[in-house]
Amino acid sequence: MTTTMRVLSLTTTDWRSFYQSQMTALERVDVEVTTLPVPSEHRALEDDVRRRTPLDYARYLPHVLREARGDYDLVHANYGLTAPFAVAASALPRAELPVVCTLWGGEYRDNPFAPLIERFAARADRIVVPSNAMADRVDRSCRVVPFPVDTEQFHPISRAEAREHVGWTTDERIVLFPYAPSREEKNYPLANRVVDGLEGDVSLRTVANQPYEDVPYYLNAADAVLITSRFESGPMTIKEAAACNTPVVSRDVGFAREVLADVENSYVADDDAALRDRLADVLETAEPSDGRARITGYGTDEMGARLRAVYERCLENATSS
Repeated sequence: MTTTMRVLSLTTTDWRSFYQSQMTALERVDVEVTTLPVPSEHRALEDDVRRRTPLDYARYLPHVLREARGDYDLVHANYGLTAPFAVAASALPRAELPVVCTLWGGEYRDNPFAPLIERFAARADRIVVPSNAMADRVDRSCRVVPFPVDTEQFHPISRAEAREHVGWTTDERIVLFPYAPSREEKNYPLANRVVDGLEGDVSLRTVANQPYEDVPYYLNAADAVLITSRFESGPMTIKEAAACNTPVVSRDVGFAREVLADVENSYVADDDAALRDRLADVLETAEPSDGRARITGYGTDEMGARLRAVYERCLENATSS
């Protein structure tokens, strides 16, 4: 019989779809998680970015230390900015909690706190990353545990039904940029240039901060999803769109090439012209992809088993040391 583990999870964004999927994955393998998010929020709006302040993180520390005195087996820092707090929790008298740290990918990109993150992440017992591309950027051994896609949530829906649900006109070709334009790393100007260069009537739509349950409808409502990010550790949208059989055209970032390698009617390209040509091909064929059949291995069950194995190894080492 599997023993239930109790994990204190620290995170900056507990509302993101991939974090919610992680919670589902852990629940299925008898891991009981208590999530403690950083106060306030960091969220990209359509034309601005709402940011946390240093005071929000200062307020976070006593919450973490107080909660860490509970009955937990280990503490899991989700995103590098929570690593210092996880390490502080592990050092409490009589706590001695092992620390697992998941690096999401944006920690070391134009981040003034990167040196602090690196110093505290180095003190974690185990490092987890979501992709091989991210593993190549981490200067220590780490375990690749891909973010899962919930194929029950993300599944094909008829385009007419999806467009009716989100309120989009049903007779135009729509390319979806699935982020707020204000997120500089997502490179909206490139997406706009690519779509502007297409022949015929094509609309570029953006979607950000929609309810999680509506995201599959937006993905299914689009003729194609366009990813123009400057850098990524993912992005999860590629897996989610693939699960919906929605074609994806993406720059060669994160795990885009790995996920889309064998997917029909989806492409990876890098320069403006190649992105435009590939997107034109997708729109001309007007066919779905076969991504859903190609994303085996990215489910919640697989992630749960892999993360639990990381936890168990941590606890074994803690017991033997």
